[in-house]
Amino acid sequence: MNAATGSRDFGWLLWLCASRTSFTLIFTAYAAAIPLLKPEWGMSAGEAGLIQSAWHFGYLFSLVAVGFLADRYGAKRVFIVSSVAASTSAMVFALFAESFLTGAILYGLTGLFSGGSYTPGLALIAERFQPARRGRAMGFYLAAASAGYALALVLTGALTPLIGWRGAFIVNAAGPLLGTLLALVALRDTPNVVHPRTTGEAAEKPVGVILGNRPAMLVTWAYTFHSWEMLGMKAWMPAFLSAAAAYSTGSSATAAASLGAGLAAVAYVGSMGGSVFGGWLSDRMGRTWTMMVLATISAACSLALGWLIDLPLWLLVAICAFYSFAAVGDSSVYSTAVTELVPPRHIGAAYSVRSVLGFGAGAIAPWVFGLVLDAAGAAEASPLVTWGLAWCSLGVIALMSPVATWRLRQMPEARQMANGRR
Repeated sequence: MNAATGSRDFGWLLWLCASRTSFTLIFTAYAAAIPLLKPEWGMSAGEAGLIQSAWHFGYLFSLVAVGFLADRYGAKRVFIVSSVAASTSAMVFALFAESFLTGAILYGLTGLFSGGSYTPGLALIAERFQPARRGRAMGFYLAAASAGYALALVLTGALTPLIGWRGAFIVNAAGPLLGTLLALVALRDTPNVVHPRTTGEAAEKPVGVILGNRPAMLVTWAYTFHSWEMLGMKAWMPAFLSAAAAYSTGSSATAAASLGAGLAAVAYVGSMGGSVFGGWLSDRMGRTWTMMVLATISAACSLALGWLIDLPLWLLVAICAFYSFAAVGDSSVYSTAVTELVPPRHIGAAYSVRSVLGFGAGAIAPWVFGLVLDAAGAAEASPLVTWGLAWCSLGVIALMSPVATWRLRQMPEARQMANGRR
């Protein structure tokens, strides 16, 4: 690869990453406002978590659909069409959500139309970058999403005291519209690739092929346990830091919610570095090695975090940043490994199967986290015990991820990844 080609690829990736950042502005806007919406909408912690779960369930169905559509019609075409739907649904949620019921329905619909910028984007990167650079490229793409999560928290925290949570939602909902425009720029010269199939291949059942691919399924199961932890963390970290701020400073609900969102944004900066670092490390050290190390560190953080709520805020935020670094660091590695364990014609189907399991588990996690909070609160447990048990509900499941990855590492097919580096 010459320098000119590398420069063009990097420029293309920057535009695509900017688009992804814009799309994800709506992803964490609700999480930042949970401390205010709970009393205003009369919700329990379980109901508040269920709204976030509705988004994840919608996102799950979206990812399943776009994965198969990308295989059939091309990743570029699916990316662009779904972007328009994502722009519309995000603004409808921002304008009309006003209760638990409308929030759950409209945020679920927002998730339903938001998957087109994820798996088709990963497929586009897999088409453009060779395995030696693919992990880093996907790492940058996932880091771009983390940048959007952090920016949404900053915007929501800063704007809510000025224009209210709805005004902040509207500003964040403008992100998908900007993302659509940036995607049109990024992909203007990118071909829409539909991988040709022989007659025999056309008769294949893609889901059956993926389910029968044991190495790919081990990656999928590892990703599933990872998603339980990661999506639960993203849903509840702003509320946790808000509770920590109120616990240590005695701030009002609005001030604590604003501060919690800002602190969570700082913590999410760690996830940006984690995505890039994890992708780079997997290219250098191997996919399974990187996944096992980062997943083990992340699970340990989940098991410990809630018990540390009474630490000084600056130290707690630093720990949350490290936690985010580890929890998101292996996300791009799972995505890259899939492309190296299945035929190109089935990558979309593989991502769809992965989405059913991974985001299905991740959609339940915020709700279960909220149920644990409610149960501990009903038992009049201390904040330390309440949050400690809730975070453990993520960590216990997350421990299964490195176990599944270790089993993959023992298989000869693991040599297919990262040019032979397992």
